[in-house]
Amino acid sequence: MLKNKKVLVTGAGGFIGSHLVETLLARGAAVRAFVRYNGRDDWGMLADLPAQSQKSIEVISGDVRDPFFVRKAVEGCDCVFHLAALIGIPYSYVAPSDYVAVNVQGTLNVLQACRDVRTPRVVHTSTSEAYGTALYVPIDEKHPLQGQSPYSASKIGADKMAESYYNSFELPVVTVRPFNTFGPRQSARAFMPTAITQALTADKITMGSMDPIRDMTFVKDTAEGFITVGLCDKALGKTVNLGVGCGQTIGTMVRTILRVLGKENMPIEEDASRVRPPKSEVMRLVSDNRLAHELCGWVPKYSLEEGIAQTVEWVKKNLHRYRPNRYGV
Repeated sequence: MLKNKKVLVTGAGGFIGSHLVETLLARGAAVRAFVRYNGRDDWGMLADLPAQSQKSIEVISGDVRDPFFVRKAVEGCDCVFHLAALIGIPYSYVAPSDYVAVNVQGTLNVLQACRDVRTPRVVHTSTSEAYGTALYVPIDEKHPLQGQSPYSASKIGADKMAESYYNSFELPVVTVRPFNTFGPRQSARAFMPTAITQALTADKITMGSMDPIRDMTFVKDTAEGFITVGLCDKALGKTVNLGVGCGQTIGTMVRTILRVLGKENMPIEEDASRVRPPKSEVMRLVSDNRLAHELCGWVPKYSLEEGIAQTVEWVKKNLHRYRPNRYGV
């Protein structure tokens, strides 16, 4: 299905984006990787791919906020996977305008460009944060959307733009809504790399709230979900969850990380500066993933423990990329 197809991935230098690029290459796709321009010619996490894979990627540097560049990027592509976004929730508290510009306006630019050039398939990336704290669990795609942070509000806006382009212009778009993804190459803005790096370098773990429940999906499963669901004709015009379907508290998962590292007795402390405002914290995110399976046949394959083990090994080899003693939003 993908062999020799021209595929654009926006946000290709990011955590999930780089894994998606790697999976697409393995499927035989010709990948155009859209990374955010910077003066260092930095490809982000694409630099982590094997040298042979890097040689086969067409990398373009630009900004999704520029409609002219976006229009040029989508030309000639059989499919566009749109992942480019600002994702850090704490940073959205201090720079909400940036989130609207990148996540809403940037998505609009991608949708309009794809409409103009008649792109055969567009796969838009949502987030489970759009649901807010669960009103019921597991969370299916009919659950109300709740903007509990500027980040989640901006992603809801982007999701609705994608929905409107399907309804108004018949743009062939599928929205995938990943639940919490983890794995190699993830930044310290996520709790798992934070816990792992601290466990490897400090004498205690310092975290934000330990009580929220999260449905953690290993990044290789998420990448497969993007392709399986995104290219599924039965999913056109729909939003589809990508999650494992069960959740644990952050505290429980940090203890699992310590067990994998053989440091079960390391103390864990809560740092008030890392805790979200009470009304903004999302307490329960557990997916109902039946639609992805029923429509498209996608099911996650990796257990939480398998994913943590792979993540720990990667972080050990790349500890120099992190600043364990510093909390960055």
